[in-house]
Amino acid sequence: MKHAPSPLARILPHLLLIPVTVVTLYPVLYVIKLAFSGTAGVSASPWPWPETFSLDTFRTVIGRTDASGTWLFGRQLANSLVVALATTVLGITLACTAAYGFARFEFPGRRAGLLAFLATQMFPGILTMIPLYVLMQKLNLLDSMLGLVLVYATTAIPFCTWTLKGYFDTLPKEIEESATIDGASRFAIFWRIILPLSAPAIAVTALFSFMTAWNEFVLAYTFLSHEVAYTMPVQIRSYVGDKEVQWSLFAASSLLVSAPVMALFYALQKHLVGGLTAGGVKG
Repeated sequence: MKHAPSPLARILPHLLLIPVTVVTLYPVLYVIKLAFSGTAGVSASPWPWPETFSLDTFRTVIGRTDASGTWLFGRQLANSLVVALATTVLGITLACTAAYGFARFEFPGRRAGLLAFLATQMFPGILTMIPLYVLMQKLNLLDSMLGLVLVYATTAIPFCTWTLKGYFDTLPKEIEESATIDGASRFAIFWRIILPLSAPAIAVTALFSFMTAWNEFVLAYTFLSHEVAYTMPVQIRSYVGDKEVQWSLFAASSLLVSAPVMALFYALQKHLVGGLTAGGVKG
């Protein structure tokens, strides 16, 4: 017969988790404090709540225009959305077909191809920055959303392929064999059976692909030189000057950039649990 846990045993985990939660949330709360305080500098008070509440920093960030009157925040937000969505769609589309091919077909070079995809994930993308810059310059793709999408897709496809292949390996081949007996073509099996069954893995892979493109800074900072072509992370960097940092604008921009990702997490939350463990065990 099991004994009920003592009051101390029930309370102790909460007592241990409280300081961990405080330490984890404090930086986030301090950023919120800087964003809503309306002051330019860093507050000397360690209390993570603003002494005064103001939306002036958000108005400044959202209302910025250049000399020609172009609404910079709207343009840069659109740039980030276009680049992140295009990278996600291109990466997932190509990765789904590639992963299915690697998971279901035996062909010469299959193992070498998988290892080559894996090898690309072992090195940071910054190592390819110089050759990519030269290629984009030759193709006149600097300060171009198309060029940035192509660069991001080259790093997203290997990751997406390996993630989706692991999930495709867990799907029983008997389902496809039954569909083949019923007269379904290979494309029909892939489109009508495999992709719907793989929705959790595709959702999570797409989310990580979107986040990578949305948050990427180094390559965008290197390839984009005009303010109207900036993505949001590059614009946030502009608030860090050589002599001073506009902390309130930096914090407000950071919160605005985080909002779409939080919305995506909320929209895809039902797929996250199943998708994060997808491909972990081969059935």
